[in-house]
Amino acid sequence: MQIFYPDKLTAVALCFFLWFVFQVLSAYICFKIPDRFFAEDNAVFRARRFEREGLFYRKYLIVHKWKKLLPDGGAVIRNGYSKRHLNCFSVECLERYLIESRRGEMTHWLAILPFWIFGLFAPFYIVPIMLLYSLVVNMPCIIAQRYNRPRISELINKLS
Repeated sequence: MQIFYPDKLTAVALCFFLWFVFQVLSAYICFKIPDRFFAEDNAVFRARRFEREGLFYRKYLIVHKWKKLLPDGGAVIRNGYSKRHLNCFSVECLERYLIESRRGEMTHWLAILPFWIFGLFAPFYIVPIMLLYSLVVNMPCIIAQRYNRPRISELINKLS
């Protein structure tokens, strides 16, 4: 329900600005959440049956071909964790990767949620467009995390 009525140029500028703020804010929130929250697969992070240990993403979404094109937000944040390449193959390093993978996934889920806010200052038809935008921008990152985690878990099991 639109309650603010800015001119079109202001509304468009606000859309760009707010998406930037939402992405940064979701990353900041997840960066501040203690590692213990991300240490285990909970209901959000647990693999689903259809994912078949990441095979679904590889076979139907060809994630292994395009995931290298995704930005690595962990590398941008000071004291962040880059998930682009594995630099260490100890169990401890791989478990750290799993934690940061869950953190990254949560960041992108949170970044999708505020799409409805645009309805406060833009016509109603903008809200579904903003939802679509947030899904297009965030789902590839979520998919990449969900594809990588079972592979890393399997590697940990082999090393243990």
